Amino acid sequence: MNSVINAAFPVFALILIGYIAARRRILSEQASQHLNSYVVWLALPALLFHAMATVSWEELNQIPFILASTGGMLATFFIFMVWQRRRFSLPDNSVASLSASYSNAGYMGLPLCMLAYGQAGIIPVIITMILTACVLFALSIVCLETGLNKHGGVWTSLRHTGIALAKNPLIVSPVAGMALSGLGIALPAPLAELARLLGSSASPCALVTIGLFLAQTRSIRPHPALAAVLFMKMLFLPGATAFLAFVVFDMPPVQREAAVLLAALPIGTGPFMLATMYQRDTHLVSQSIFISTVLSVFSVSALLAWFQG
Repeated sequence: MNSVINAAFPVFALILIGYIAARRRILSEQASQHLNSYVVWLALPALLFHAMATVSWEELNQIPFILASTGGMLATFFIFMVWQRRRFSLPDNSVASLSASYSNAGYMGLPLCMLAYGQAGIIPVIITMILTACVLFALSIVCLETGLNKHGGVWTSLRHTGIALAKNPLIVSPVAGMALSGLGIALPAPLAELARLLGSSASPCALVTIGLFLAQTRSIRPHPALAAVLFMKMLFLPGATAFLAFVVFDMPPVQREAAVLLAALPIGTGPFMLATMYQRDTHLVSQSIFISTVLSVFSVSALLAWFQG
Protein backbone atom coordinates (compact mmCIF):
# COMPACT_ATOMS: atom_id res chain seq x y z
CA MET A 1 0.00 0.00 0.00
CA ASN A 2 2.81 2.39 0.87
CA SER A 3 4.55 1.93 -2.50
CA VAL A 4 1.28 2.50 -4.38
CA ILE A 5 0.53 5.64 -2.39
CA ASN A 6 4.06 6.92 -3.01
CA ALA A 7 3.53 6.50 -6.76
CA ALA A 8 -0.06 7.81 -6.80
CA PHE A 9 0.44 10.86 -4.58
CA PRO A 10 2.44 12.89 -7.17
CA VAL A 11 -0.30 12.22 -9.73
CA PHE A 12 -3.00 13.61 -7.42
CA ALA A 13 -0.77 16.48 -6.27
CA LEU A 14 0.06 17.67 -9.80
CA ILE A 15 -3.60 17.54 -10.86
CA LEU A 16 -4.50 19.50 -7.70
CA ILE A 17 -1.77 22.07 -8.39
CA GLY A 18 -3.20 22.67 -11.86
CA TYR A 19 -6.72 22.93 -10.44
CA ILE A 20 -5.70 25.47 -7.78
CA ALA A 21 -3.62 27.45 -10.26
CA ALA A 22 -6.66 27.81 -12.53
CA ARG A 23 -9.10 28.62 -9.72
CA ARG A 24 -6.76 31.24 -8.26
CA ARG A 25 -6.12 32.59 -11.78
CA ILE A 26 -2.40 31.98 -11.48
CA LEU A 27 -2.62 30.41 -14.95
CA SER A 28 -5.02 31.73 -17.58
CA GLU A 29 -7.70 29.77 -19.43
CA GLN A 30 -5.34 29.49 -22.42
CA ALA A 31 -2.66 27.77 -20.32
CA SER A 32 -4.29 24.35 -20.76
CA GLN A 33 -4.02 24.54 -24.55
CA HIS A 34 -0.46 25.90 -24.47
CA LEU A 35 0.80 23.31 -21.98
CA ASN A 36 -0.82 20.51 -23.96
CA SER A 37 0.85 21.72 -27.17
CA TYR A 38 4.20 21.75 -25.37
CA VAL A 39 3.72 18.15 -24.22
CA VAL A 40 2.48 16.81 -27.58
CA TRP A 41 5.03 18.54 -29.79
CA LEU A 42 8.13 18.68 -27.56
CA ALA A 43 8.18 16.81 -24.24
CA LEU A 44 6.46 13.51 -25.07
CA PRO A 45 8.24 13.03 -28.44
CA ALA A 46 11.56 13.59 -26.63
CA LEU A 47 10.61 10.98 -24.03
CA LEU A 48 9.67 8.39 -26.67
CA PHE A 49 12.74 9.14 -28.80
CA HIS A 50 15.10 8.80 -25.84
CA ALA A 51 13.48 5.57 -24.65
CA MET A 52 13.81 3.93 -28.07
CA ALA A 53 17.29 5.23 -28.88
CA THR A 54 18.86 4.06 -25.61
CA VAL A 55 17.44 0.50 -25.47
CA SER A 56 18.98 -2.33 -27.47
CA TRP A 57 16.82 -4.52 -29.66
CA GLU A 58 18.03 -7.59 -27.75
CA GLU A 59 16.50 -6.21 -24.55
CA LEU A 60 13.21 -5.64 -26.34
CA ASN A 61 13.08 -9.17 -27.79
CA GLN A 62 10.52 -10.46 -25.28
CA ILE A 63 7.97 -11.96 -27.67
CA PRO A 64 5.60 -13.64 -25.13
CA PHE A 65 5.42 -10.46 -23.04
CA ILE A 66 4.82 -8.34 -26.15
CA LEU A 67 2.06 -10.65 -27.40
CA ALA A 68 0.31 -10.79 -24.03
CA SER A 69 0.44 -7.02 -23.49
CA THR A 70 -0.52 -6.15 -27.07
CA GLY A 71 -3.32 -8.72 -27.09
CA GLY A 72 -4.85 -7.26 -23.94
CA MET A 73 -4.62 -3.70 -25.26
CA LEU A 74 -6.10 -4.45 -28.68
CA ALA A 75 -8.89 -6.65 -27.29
CA THR A 76 -9.91 -3.87 -24.90
CA PHE A 77 -9.68 -1.17 -27.58
CA PHE A 78 -11.80 -2.95 -30.20
CA ILE A 79 -14.37 -4.45 -27.82
CA PHE A 80 -15.01 -1.03 -26.30
CA MET A 81 -15.19 0.59 -29.74
CA VAL A 82 -17.79 -1.93 -30.96
CA TRP A 83 -19.70 -1.75 -27.67
CA GLN A 84 -19.96 2.06 -27.72
CA ARG A 85 -20.26 2.62 -31.48
CA ARG A 86 -23.82 4.00 -31.18
CA ARG A 87 -22.89 6.45 -28.44
CA PHE A 88 -19.90 8.11 -30.11
CA SER A 89 -18.78 9.26 -33.52
CA LEU A 90 -15.64 7.50 -34.82
CA PRO A 91 -13.23 10.27 -33.68
CA ASP A 92 -14.73 10.47 -30.18
CA ASN A 93 -14.99 6.69 -29.97
CA SER A 94 -11.29 6.34 -30.77
CA VAL A 95 -10.38 8.66 -27.87
CA ALA A 96 -12.74 6.83 -25.49
CA SER A 97 -11.39 3.43 -26.62
CA LEU A 98 -7.85 4.68 -26.08
CA SER A 99 -8.80 5.72 -22.55
CA ALA A 100 -10.17 2.24 -21.85
CA SER A 101 -6.92 0.56 -22.95
CA TYR A 102 -4.17 3.07 -22.02
CA SER A 103 -2.16 2.50 -18.82
CA ASN A 104 -0.05 5.09 -17.01
CA ALA A 105 3.07 2.95 -17.47
CA GLY A 106 5.62 5.73 -17.67
CA TYR A 107 4.70 7.77 -14.63
CA MET A 108 3.36 5.13 -12.23
CA GLY A 109 4.53 1.86 -13.78
CA LEU A 110 8.25 2.56 -13.61
CA PRO A 111 8.49 3.31 -9.87
CA LEU A 112 6.08 0.49 -9.01
CA CYS A 113 7.90 -2.16 -11.05
CA MET A 114 11.29 -1.03 -9.75
CA LEU A 115 10.03 -1.25 -6.16
CA ALA A 116 8.55 -4.70 -6.78
CA TYR A 117 11.18 -6.29 -9.06
CA GLY A 118 14.27 -4.07 -9.00
CA GLN A 119 16.21 -3.62 -12.26
CA ALA A 120 14.37 -6.57 -13.80
CA GLY A 121 11.19 -4.50 -13.79
CA ILE A 122 12.52 -1.74 -16.04
CA ILE A 123 12.43 -3.57 -19.40
CA PRO A 124 8.71 -4.56 -19.16
CA VAL A 125 7.86 -0.91 -18.49
CA ILE A 126 9.88 0.32 -21.48
CA ILE A 127 8.30 -2.31 -23.74
CA THR A 128 4.83 -1.32 -22.54
CA MET A 129 5.55 2.37 -23.19
CA ILE A 130 6.71 1.54 -26.72
CA LEU A 131 3.66 -0.63 -27.42
CA THR A 132 1.38 2.09 -26.10
CA ALA A 133 2.94 4.69 -28.38
CA CYS A 134 3.47 2.62 -31.51
CA VAL A 135 0.30 0.48 -31.37
CA LEU A 136 -2.43 2.23 -29.35
CA PHE A 137 -1.50 5.80 -30.24
CA ALA A 138 -1.04 4.96 -33.91
CA LEU A 139 -4.35 3.06 -34.01
CA SER A 140 -6.20 5.94 -32.34
CA ILE A 141 -4.67 8.51 -34.66
CA VAL A 142 -5.67 6.43 -37.71
CA CYS A 143 -9.27 6.31 -36.43
CA LEU A 144 -9.25 10.03 -35.66
CA GLU A 145 -7.83 11.00 -39.03
CA THR A 146 -10.22 8.65 -40.85
CA GLY A 147 -13.25 9.95 -38.96
CA LEU A 148 -12.31 13.60 -39.46
CA ASN A 149 -11.21 13.21 -43.07
CA LYS A 150 -13.37 15.17 -45.50
CA HIS A 151 -11.46 14.44 -48.68
CA GLY A 152 -13.75 11.64 -49.84
CA GLY A 153 -12.82 8.34 -51.44
CA VAL A 154 -11.10 5.42 -49.74
CA TRP A 155 -7.67 5.82 -51.35
CA THR A 156 -7.68 9.60 -50.97
CA SER A 157 -8.64 9.21 -47.34
CA LEU A 158 -5.89 6.64 -46.75
CA ARG A 159 -3.32 8.88 -48.43
CA HIS A 160 -4.20 11.89 -46.29
CA THR A 161 -4.25 9.71 -43.17
CA GLY A 162 -0.78 8.39 -44.02
CA ILE A 163 0.53 11.92 -44.49
CA ALA A 164 -0.96 12.97 -41.15
CA LEU A 165 0.68 10.00 -39.41
CA ALA A 166 4.03 10.79 -41.02
CA LYS A 167 3.82 14.32 -39.62
CA ASN A 168 2.65 13.30 -36.15
CA PRO A 169 5.47 13.72 -33.58
CA LEU A 170 4.07 10.95 -31.38
CA ILE A 171 4.62 8.47 -34.24
CA VAL A 172 7.80 9.87 -35.79
CA SER A 173 9.81 10.17 -32.57
CA PRO A 174 9.77 6.50 -31.43
CA VAL A 175 10.34 5.33 -35.01
CA ALA A 176 13.39 7.61 -35.29
CA GLY A 177 14.74 6.36 -31.98
CA MET A 178 14.16 2.75 -33.04
CA ALA A 179 16.07 3.38 -36.27
CA LEU A 180 19.08 4.76 -34.39
CA SER A 181 19.06 1.82 -32.00
CA GLY A 182 18.79 -0.68 -34.85
CA LEU A 183 21.70 0.91 -36.70
CA GLY A 184 23.83 0.87 -33.57
CA ILE A 185 24.22 4.66 -33.51
CA ALA A 186 24.69 5.96 -29.99
CA LEU A 187 23.25 9.33 -29.09
CA PRO A 188 25.89 11.96 -28.27
CA ALA A 189 25.90 12.69 -24.55
CA PRO A 190 24.61 16.30 -24.87
CA LEU A 191 21.75 15.22 -27.17
CA ALA A 192 20.84 12.30 -24.89
CA GLU A 193 20.75 14.60 -21.86
CA LEU A 194 18.65 17.15 -23.75
CA ALA A 195 16.11 14.48 -24.73
CA ARG A 196 16.04 13.13 -21.18
CA LEU A 197 15.49 16.54 -19.61
CA LEU A 198 12.83 17.52 -22.12
CA GLY A 199 11.07 14.16 -21.87
CA SER A 200 11.01 14.19 -18.07
CA SER A 201 8.68 17.20 -18.18
CA ALA A 202 5.98 15.40 -20.19
CA SER A 203 4.01 13.74 -17.38
CA PRO A 204 4.11 16.65 -14.88
CA CYS A 205 2.95 19.15 -17.48
CA ALA A 206 0.22 16.82 -18.73
CA LEU A 207 -1.09 16.24 -15.19
CA VAL A 208 -1.13 19.97 -14.44
CA THR A 209 -3.04 20.43 -17.71
CA ILE A 210 -5.71 17.99 -16.50
CA GLY A 211 -6.10 20.02 -13.31
CA LEU A 212 -6.49 23.19 -15.36
CA PHE A 213 -9.18 21.57 -17.48
CA LEU A 214 -11.07 20.23 -14.46
CA ALA A 215 -11.14 23.71 -12.95
CA GLN A 216 -12.55 25.12 -16.19
CA THR A 217 -15.20 22.41 -16.60
CA ARG A 218 -18.62 23.74 -15.61
CA SER A 219 -20.41 20.38 -15.34
CA ILE A 220 -19.33 17.95 -12.64
CA ARG A 221 -21.89 15.27 -13.51
CA PRO A 222 -20.37 11.91 -14.50
CA HIS A 223 -20.13 11.29 -18.23
CA PRO A 224 -22.65 8.64 -19.45
CA ALA A 225 -19.80 6.40 -20.67
CA LEU A 226 -17.65 6.78 -17.55
CA ALA A 227 -18.67 3.45 -16.00
CA ALA A 228 -17.98 1.61 -19.26
CA VAL A 229 -14.48 3.10 -19.57
CA LEU A 230 -13.63 2.27 -15.96
CA PHE A 231 -14.95 -1.30 -16.28
CA MET A 232 -12.89 -2.00 -19.39
CA LYS A 233 -9.73 -0.35 -18.04
CA MET A 234 -9.71 -1.50 -14.43
CA LEU A 235 -11.23 -4.98 -14.85
CA PHE A 236 -11.30 -6.24 -18.44
CA LEU A 237 -7.81 -5.11 -19.52
CA PRO A 238 -5.91 -6.65 -16.58
CA GLY A 239 -8.14 -9.74 -16.74
CA ALA A 240 -7.49 -10.30 -20.45
CA THR A 241 -3.77 -9.65 -19.99
CA ALA A 242 -3.62 -12.07 -17.05
CA PHE A 243 -5.27 -14.79 -19.13
CA LEU A 244 -2.74 -14.35 -21.92
CA ALA A 245 0.26 -14.05 -19.57
CA PHE A 246 -0.58 -16.90 -17.19
CA VAL A 247 -2.48 -19.34 -19.43
CA VAL A 248 -1.64 -18.80 -23.10
CA PHE A 249 2.04 -17.78 -23.15
CA ASP A 250 5.10 -19.04 -21.28
CA MET A 251 7.31 -16.32 -19.79
CA PRO A 252 9.40 -15.64 -16.68
CA PRO A 253 7.43 -14.85 -13.51
CA VAL A 254 8.66 -11.25 -13.37
CA GLN A 255 7.43 -10.50 -16.89
CA ARG A 256 4.15 -12.33 -16.31
CA GLU A 257 3.39 -10.38 -13.14
CA ALA A 258 4.64 -7.08 -14.59
CA ALA A 259 2.33 -7.46 -17.61
CA VAL A 260 -0.71 -7.75 -15.35
CA LEU A 261 0.48 -5.03 -12.97
CA LEU A 262 1.02 -2.57 -15.82
CA ALA A 263 -2.38 -3.40 -17.32
CA ALA A 264 -4.03 -2.69 -13.95
CA LEU A 265 -2.57 0.82 -13.67
CA PRO A 266 -4.87 3.84 -14.00
CA ILE A 267 -5.39 5.67 -17.27
CA GLY A 268 -2.41 7.75 -18.37
CA THR A 269 -2.46 11.29 -19.71
CA GLY A 270 -2.03 10.28 -23.36
CA PRO A 271 -5.77 10.17 -24.23
CA PHE A 272 -6.26 13.63 -22.72
CA MET A 273 -3.39 15.05 -24.78
CA LEU A 274 -4.70 13.42 -27.95
CA ALA A 275 -8.26 14.63 -27.32
CA THR A 276 -7.03 18.18 -26.81
CA MET A 277 -4.75 17.99 -29.85
CA TYR A 278 -7.69 16.98 -32.08
CA GLN A 279 -10.18 19.28 -30.29
CA ARG A 280 -12.40 16.46 -29.04
CA ASP A 281 -14.46 16.41 -25.82
CA THR A 282 -12.10 15.93 -22.86
CA HIS A 283 -14.81 15.62 -20.20
CA LEU A 284 -14.89 11.81 -20.25
CA VAL A 285 -11.10 11.48 -20.43
CA SER A 286 -10.34 13.78 -17.50
CA GLN A 287 -12.96 12.12 -15.26
CA SER A 288 -11.68 8.66 -16.21
CA ILE A 289 -8.08 9.54 -15.41
CA PHE A 290 -8.95 10.97 -12.00
CA ILE A 291 -11.28 8.19 -10.84
CA SER A 292 -9.13 5.35 -12.19
CA THR A 293 -6.16 6.79 -10.28
CA VAL A 294 -8.20 6.71 -7.06
CA LEU A 295 -9.35 3.13 -7.70
CA SER A 296 -5.83 1.97 -8.55
CA VAL A 297 -4.63 2.60 -5.00
CA PHE A 298 -6.73 -0.39 -3.93
CA SER A 299 -6.58 -2.60 -7.05
CA VAL A 300 -2.83 -2.32 -7.57
CA SER A 301 -2.20 -2.80 -3.84
CA ALA A 302 -4.16 -6.05 -3.97
CA LEU A 303 -2.16 -7.25 -6.99
CA LEU A 304 1.17 -6.40 -5.37
CA ALA A 305 0.15 -8.21 -2.17
CA TRP A 306 -0.87 -11.26 -4.21
CA PHE A 307 2.33 -11.34 -6.28
CA GLN A 308 4.65 -10.68 -3.36
CA GLY A 309 2.84 -13.28 -1.30
